[in-house]
Amino acid sequence: MNTPYPSPFFTPRPEAAAASRIVDFARWAARHRGVETGTDYADLHRWSVTDLEGFWGAVWDYFDIDADTPHEQVLAEERMPGARWFPGATLNYTHHALRGLADDDVAIVALDETGSGYEVTGKGLRSQVASVAATLRDLGVGKGDRVVGYLPNTPHAIVAFLATASLGAVWSVCGQDYAPQAAADRFGQLEPTVLIAGDGYLFNGTTHDRRDAALELARSLPTLKATLLVDHAGLPRPSRNYPSLVIPWEDASTRTQEFLCTPVPFDHPLWVVFSSGTTGLPKGIVHGHGGVLLEHLKTLGLHSDLGPGDRLLWYTTTHWMMWNLIVSTLLTGATTCTYDGSPAPFARPDVLWELAARHRVTVFGTSPQYLLRMAKFGINPSVHDLSSVRVVGCTGSALPASAYPWVRDHVGDRVLLASISGGTDIVSGFAGSAPTTPVWAGELSAPHLGVALAAYDAEGRPVVDQVGELVVTRPMPSMPLYFWNDPDGTRYDDAYFAGYPGVWRHGDWITFTSHGSVIVHGRSDSTLNRNGVRLGSADIHDVVERLPEITEALVIGAEEPDGGYWMPLFVVLAAGATLDDALRERIREAVRTGASPRHVPDEILQVTGIPHTRTGKKLEVPVKRLLQGAPAEQVVNRASVDAPELIDYYARLGADHRDRRATA
Repeated sequence: MNTPYPSPFFTPRPEAAAASRIVDFARWAARHRGVETGTDYADLHRWSVTDLEGFWGAVWDYFDIDADTPHEQVLAEERMPGARWFPGATLNYTHHALRGLADDDVAIVALDETGSGYEVTGKGLRSQVASVAATLRDLGVGKGDRVVGYLPNTPHAIVAFLATASLGAVWSVCGQDYAPQAAADRFGQLEPTVLIAGDGYLFNGTTHDRRDAALELARSLPTLKATLLVDHAGLPRPSRNYPSLVIPWEDASTRTQEFLCTPVPFDHPLWVVFSSGTTGLPKGIVHGHGGVLLEHLKTLGLHSDLGPGDRLLWYTTTHWMMWNLIVSTLLTGATTCTYDGSPAPFARPDVLWELAARHRVTVFGTSPQYLLRMAKFGINPSVHDLSSVRVVGCTGSALPASAYPWVRDHVGDRVLLASISGGTDIVSGFAGSAPTTPVWAGELSAPHLGVALAAYDAEGRPVVDQVGELVVTRPMPSMPLYFWNDPDGTRYDDAYFAGYPGVWRHGDWITFTSHGSVIVHGRSDSTLNRNGVRLGSADIHDVVERLPEITEALVIGAEEPDGGYWMPLFVVLAAGATLDDALRERIREAVRTGASPRHVPDEILQVTGIPHTRTGKKLEVPVKRLLQGAPAEQVVNRASVDAPELIDYYARLGADHRDRRATA
């Protein structure tokens, strides 16, 4: 297990902390609400979770939420699930995203892996949103109707979403690396009225033609009235007929129209985001206009310290919840950057750092795997002028302690490395950092404001400095309104509240430390449990992946029918490395001394790859079940996997192991 460091790895400079928006918010709350927290983060957090109405009402007023009708109270019913926030209020997310943009402000910077790009001004964005909204309105799209996007991470996706939301319609999107059937598994549940699809996308030096895929997807959605075709990759329009009216994006987005927004209730559906869908159809998670608005203003405006003059560049695809957050950058008045391409293309592996320097990015976001690979491949971002970067955000999985010195030495010693843990479920974070919090390497600095986070033991008691279940004990505005096609809420209840009734159980193992930080150990349903001693898989991945010979690792603890316990470690080797006895012993010693002597793997096996969800999370539980002999079709939806061929590969590895045991 990661051992809490005795002292912080990074402490914010006092002058930087004092100038932050979170300190300004604390001072505002003291003046206008009489809150006596000072600027100490722990005190501010304590207030935020003990006085939910006071805190979220302060967020509403501090960020000057512009409601068409006022709310009757902040929290009408405090229960989970089913909390009722800001009843009576009507507003619109799109209005708040665009209200602070002056005509000449740069709203979006569109970038790609070639290094080229273009800017969309406030006037241009407002004009395009008004035009596309009018086009959708002419097609009969109104409150509650669904519009779906099959699009890469470009400004077109942002425009399409904002136009949809401005009408009170419901948005959903996925990237074009999804096969048409995988996209249809999601969108078909929504019975959409309009599809907005791109002609292709760029990745690793190749333009991927998705015209036929878009046509196949359209034919799989019988409720469509029209398809808007986006000419992003510059490919000719397909000659084959679509099953519905086809409108070129150029025609839909260049009309001269007045910008209008339809007021909707606080909890009116804004978008549907989907679970990874590793088994069965993906779950459609519905969030509301008001909950997302407040949660994202808090997260981006206070924790990430974003405001006018700032720029955010976060590598993401449109089907990862981080896309939803990069759009919400606009709520703060900051500029958001879209990016089309590989995060580290062969020709220019440091292109994201180059773009961050060129465009004076202040918040740079990525994943742990990206940072680890930058270090392993010898990339040095500091050859670029990164003096504007003050935050490096990192999420998707636990960030190991080994990455922290690399960021300090190769990005900047004044940069806050903000490791964040959250989820699509709340489309935000549970824990992370703030401009006023110290950072311990391998740990998340603190629970986010408004998140009543705890680690529970099996009896439902909060524990400190012990591994426990990540739970949230009081409601948050951005918790899902409901799951799509779950009329009685049974699936929603089972997903989060079956373990501890009335308390949100997220499914992660964490340690809540005595100095207030949070250590994430991985999914609780993939925890290693050898002879009753539990360990998070992330703790082993951390120490093994530090070895230069190892590109990636996956450890599994599989219970066997005869009561045995098989704990193999699968490794992907770096180029030129050999898994010989000497390397195996180095791996065992690394686990023994860096993680746990009781969790040294039974076998170390070289594999061709590690399967992930399309948002980059290792498929630990599905692989475990494959190794135990469960049929692949019951274990995983292949369309949700980045390398579907690995499913059969791991199923064969499990069969080989069972054969060996049978003949032993």
